[in-house]
Amino acid sequence: MTTAGEIMHAGAQWIPATETLDRAAQMMARLNVGALPISDKTERLCGILTDRDIVVGCVAKGHNPSRVTAGDMAQGTPRWIDAGADVSEVLEEMQSHQIRRLPVIRNKKLVGMISEADLAKHLSEEQMAGWAEMVYARG
Repeated sequence: MTTAGEIMHAGAQWIPATETLDRAAQMMARLNVGALPISDKTERLCGILTDRDIVVGCVAKGHNPSRVTAGDMAQGTPRWIDAGADVSEVLEEMQSHQIRRLPVIRNKKLVGMISEADLAKHLSEEQMAGWAEMVYARG
């Protein structure tokens, strides 16, 4: 059985909900990532911020990214997976919610992220095609 912990990329970092989007963008650039899990003051997952959220949800609407926080952008119920979950559970979670990035949690702590690139390294071409069809399907 392959687990989420085995396919994730380790070392993911939180962005506090109180941090501004300009700082979030700087952190994304420094870490070379396109998404950051958002944590509340107790370091619990309260959302995920993407580079697209910053551009489309803030900048394109004429808002100032130095005045909008990561928490302002958090919407809906954040999805995550336990590090011990089987890869089939990872795929189900991502497909059923049409998400491309999934935080990995162990003992209530962020331990990594699973992205499309991580899946591509560990799945067959057939599995990737099925995943992409479900995640990118609209409607």
